[in-house]
Amino acid sequence: MSIRVVVADDQAIARQGLRMILDSDPGIEVVGEAVDGLDALGQVERRAPDVLLIDIRMPRMDGLEATRRLRDTDGVAVIVITTFDLDEYVFAALRAGAVGFLVKDSPPDRIIDAVRAVARGDALISPEVTRRLLDQFASAAPARAGDPALADLTPRERDVLLGIAAGGSNADIAAHLHLEESTVKSHVGRMLAKLGLTSRVQAVIFAYETGLVAPGTSPR
Repeated sequence: MSIRVVVADDQAIARQGLRMILDSDPGIEVVGEAVDGLDALGQVERRAPDVLLIDIRMPRMDGLEATRRLRDTDGVAVIVITTFDLDEYVFAALRAGAVGFLVKDSPPDRIIDAVRAVARGDALISPEVTRRLLDQFASAAPARAGDPALADLTPRERDVLLGIAAGGSNADIAAHLHLEESTVKSHVGRMLAKLGLTSRVQAVIFAYETGLVAPGTSPR
């Protein structure tokens, strides 16, 4: 079955460009377009997409508020796609529940890969901005050092959290830890549940906020 996508951007040329890129993949179907966040909410309700690509800065309702309102919506994964790779709203959107972040000048194959990644349950942040984004905003986030939830993790779940903080997919982490990918997926699910998190991106932010990973250093 095709991955169903809704594209939300107030600029028609941006929507058309994303549609052309996504429609070039036979496994992806753009089922709707939205001109702002409010329109995006309606499109998600009517079209039931697997993935929503949404810009941040839009009139009437921005992508941040739309992402927040969709946080508890089953079945839709939100990717923020914006011109600004160090926009403070991006960090807020990730905390609100977005599972991916791309800049608009990302290569077409990366945009397609991002849609595929989040549709299968992975998180995706453009590698050009991952470190800069997290370093800038995680270092300014309220300190949560010594969060007692960390003590509930097994050593392997902690290793998996570090792998996610490094930007690894389940396959990457499995290869690094010499585990089956299905085993890593189970560890991820248990780790998220223990920490009260809803996405891999939130797990990355948690790792930085608690000091498990220090800004400017490698998670591994």
